[in-house]
Amino acid sequence: MSKQKVAIITGSGQGIGKGLAERLAKDGFAIVLSDINEEVLNETVKEFEGKDVKVTSYVGNVTRLEDQIELVQKAVDTFGSVDVFINNAGVEQVAPLTVVEPKAVDAILDINVKGVIYGIQAAANQMKKQGTGGKIINACSIAGHQGFEMLGVYSASKFAVKGLTQAAAKELAPDKITVNAYCPGIVGTTMWERIDEEMMQYMGTKKGEAFEKFSEGIALGRTQTPEDVANLVSFLASSDSNYITGQSILTDGGMVFN
Repeated sequence: MSKQKVAIITGSGQGIGKGLAERLAKDGFAIVLSDINEEVLNETVKEFEGKDVKVTSYVGNVTRLEDQIELVQKAVDTFGSVDVFINNAGVEQVAPLTVVEPKAVDAILDINVKGVIYGIQAAANQMKKQGTGGKIINACSIAGHQGFEMLGVYSASKFAVKGLTQAAAKELAPDKITVNAYCPGIVGTTMWERIDEEMMQYMGTKKGEAFEKFSEGIALGRTQTPEDVANLVSFLASSDSNYITGQSILTDGGMVFN
């Protein structure tokens, strides 16, 4: 009987990260949840335990390499290995590039870029020790394929994730570690609620209007759910994607076409 595989998901207390964890649990993975918000994380752990999911958790800050290393160690100590590591944690800020503040720039780049670098480092070093390969999956975005107004720094961070995904894929291929990214579009989560509210002061829109405006161009005619994102990540975490690496794959219902 083969050993149960183990997946770590950062930023998985709620939103897309929680959706990814739910799907991978259904796929048969033991789950390691991680989030900086301890209260939300604990609630999600209880929910998973109530569904008889093999789960553990770690309260961590992805901008700290030591936290990422400890997160991986928690997975190894609890379940014996790390087979899939998902760099899901991310933040955004709405502001024109002419006024965006240094603190906001630092926060976005620290979490969205440095967090991915440190996650790759921690996961890859453990996977190399195991000698059985692995899968690293990064959170990119449609904003990693096309820059969006009022989201300039966020777009820059996601273009960086696309580059990191390609570079890491080339470096880690000899160790049979694949590195790919998922690129969501407009997902109805708390992140987009914040974006919508912040857009109001710059676009003069009312609540909900910015979300509606950005959603108008979706070819399939609806906004995205965390389940839509999870469908792609499930594939990337599975053996069906073993011959795919270095790709940042759009899952946006038809918004950005490459």
